Amino acid sequence: MAKIIGKSRRKTTQVCHKMVHHVNLNCNLFHRVSFLGRFIWDRIFLCSLGTPSPAPYLRLPLRSNPSTATVHGGSSLHGHPITTPSDSDSDLVNLKISLLGDCHIGKTSFLIKYVGDEQEKRSLQMKGLNLMDKTLSVQGARISFSIWDVAGDTGSVHQIPMACKDSVAILIMFDLTNRCTLNSVVGWYSKARKWNQTAIPILIGTKFDDFVTLPPDVQWTIVTQARAYARAMKATLFFSSATHNINVNKIFKFIMAKLFNLPWKVERNLTLGEPTIDF
Repeated sequence: MAKIIGKSRRKTTQVCHKMVHHVNLNCNLFHRVSFLGRFIWDRIFLCSLGTPSPAPYLRLPLRSNPSTATVHGGSSLHGHPITTPSDSDSDLVNLKISLLGDCHIGKTSFLIKYVGDEQEKRSLQMKGLNLMDKTLSVQGARISFSIWDVAGDTGSVHQIPMACKDSVAILIMFDLTNRCTLNSVVGWYSKARKWNQTAIPILIGTKFDDFVTLPPDVQWTIVTQARAYARAMKATLFFSSATHNINVNKIFKFIMAKLFNLPWKVERNLTLGEPTIDF
C-alpha cells in the first residue's frame, strides 16, 4: 500500500512540475510578445514624427564684405535658400520662422512681445496667417526674422505648407494651463514635418505665469508629458510667458546660436515652479 501511495505522489509531483514549466513558458512568451509590441509601437510613433538630420551652420556676413551669407558646403541653410541682397543690404540675412499651435494659446501675444507694438501695427494679415518681421544686429551683420503665425483653427490648415516651406525653425506652441492644446502638438508637428524636414523644432509652453498657480501635482504631470513630447520630436522645450517676458527673447537667441554656431548656450532648468528649459 505504501508503495502505491509513493508512486502516486511521484506521478503527481511530475505532473505539477510539467504544469509549472508550461505556465512559465507561456508567461515568458507573453512578456516577450508584450515587450515586442511596446517596442514596435514606440518605433512607429517615433518614425511617424520624423528624424531630421543634423543641420550645417550658417556664416554671418560682415559689413565690410559685400559677399552673401553662405553655408558650409553651399549657399543654403538646411537645403533652403538664404536671401541676402548683394547691394547696400549685403549684411542682411533673411530667416523665416513658423509658429504653429491651437487657437487661443497666446501665439500672437508671444509674437508681439518679441517684435514690439510698432512692428505689430505693420504686420501683414491674411486669412489664417499673420506675418511679422524683426531686424536685429548680430556680430556686425543684420538678421531679419520673417515670422509666419498660422491661426489654430481647422480652416487655416491649408496655410501650413506656405508657412513651413523654407523655414529655418518651427515653433510648436501650447497653453500650459490647457492639456488639450498639449495633446495637439504631435499633430501640428507631423503636419509641419510633411513640408519641412530640416527646420529646427522648438516646443513652447505659453502662459507660464498662470501655470505656476496650478497644484504641484498637476504641474508635474504637464512637465512630464511636455518633456516626453519634446524628446520624441527631438525638440528643445521652453516654458514662456508673454505677460512677464519669460524666455521670449531667449528662444530667438537660442535659434540664432543654433544657426550661426554662436558661443552662447542655454542652461537646462527642470526645477518645478520655474520656467522649464529642456533639451
